[in-house]
Amino acid sequence: MFHRLWLLFAQICTVCVAALFTISTLRPEWLTRSSAPGTAPPPITVATTPPAALAAKPAESGAISFASAASTALPAVVKVAISTERRRFRHPLMDDPAFERFFGRPRDGGGQPMIGEGSGVIVRADGYILTNNHVVDGAQRIQVELSDKRTLPARLIGTDPETDLAVIKVDTDGPLPAIVFADSNALRQGDVVLAIGNPFGVFGHTVTMGIVSATGRTQIGDGNPFESFIQTDAAINQGNSGGALVNLAGHLVGINTSIFTRTGDFSGIGFAIPTSVALPVMEQLIANGRVQRGYLGVTLGSLPAQGTSNSSSQRSERGAVIEAVVSDGPGARAGLRPGDIIIAVNGKPVEDRIEATNAIAMTPPGSTIAIKVLRDGAEREVEVTLGTRPRLRRN
Repeated sequence: MFHRLWLLFAQICTVCVAALFTISTLRPEWLTRSSAPGTAPPPITVATTPPAALAAKPAESGAISFASAASTALPAVVKVAISTERRRFRHPLMDDPAFERFFGRPRDGGGQPMIGEGSGVIVRADGYILTNNHVVDGAQRIQVELSDKRTLPARLIGTDPETDLAVIKVDTDGPLPAIVFADSNALRQGDVVLAIGNPFGVFGHTVTMGIVSATGRTQIGDGNPFESFIQTDAAINQGNSGGALVNLAGHLVGINTSIFTRTGDFSGIGFAIPTSVALPVMEQLIANGRVQRGYLGVTLGSLPAQGTSNSSSQRSERGAVIEAVVSDGPGARAGLRPGDIIIAVNGKPVEDRIEATNAIAMTPPGSTIAIKVLRDGAEREVEVTLGTRPRLRRN
């Protein structure tokens, strides 16, 4: 009797181990560790250090060093590799010369996947990673290499093509080193910044130093309505996309995304998505897997140059002009007209088209907001209930 029970127990254990092996090989996401009900996720850390308090630390030799800032941020920067084609099973007999003589070589080239590489930034200790949408676009498998050389599979949480941002997640037994966010609005032209990533996918973690060449750069992407890039001369190369741009405290101020080049290599002009844009997008992606934006139903443009016939624009040095109004859209129903100049949203002044667009888009759909406009030289306030902005479609 005891022998039969022991045999039954051994058979059950064998079946369970086989099932676990099969699931971990074919469906590893089924084994994902999830938080216990009622357990709050780890917070996203936002720094409150004023820019004036940041300074490069003198090294022991007396020379200025940025090692402290780099060592603070480096553990949170990861390498991201993707495959865009599923690897097919290759039987060992396919490599046997006798097999090839009778059946020929496989026409699939061995099933090797196409590989793309970039960088990412750990934003929460439970494994959420922020990167560029173009790094993971079309990925069927995502793999992340941590700073301690561990390699882990990752799954896609959500993407936002309009800002070229994406969130992926890895699962580990313990907390990961998450980066601290800084307010990118505090950046000034001439501030020193560090770019951290994995250039060309072969050099590993690399740190480059430069300055903020400009802020609020637009007309960089292909029709992106939410452009407001940080421009820097810190070297950014292929593979740095999705990596961190940090200040002298090692806190995140931007996500490296693109360069201006005539040769394909870095030529002194790189661009990063500021945290003022990235943070709210990231939070929506983590919470909902997608971004919903408020929709006013108008086309906004920059203010006309001085000396135009528009009398209201002559009196306004800031704001965004309404160039067109969508018929029966939220703006049209509220009484907005072409030629109106938006100068404030919910009581907060807007300086230009970018600020007005972002203020409206980052307000949840269905919200009622107060828009102050300048019309015929007089200010008036209009209440608008926002719709849902249509998602960007890319060919």
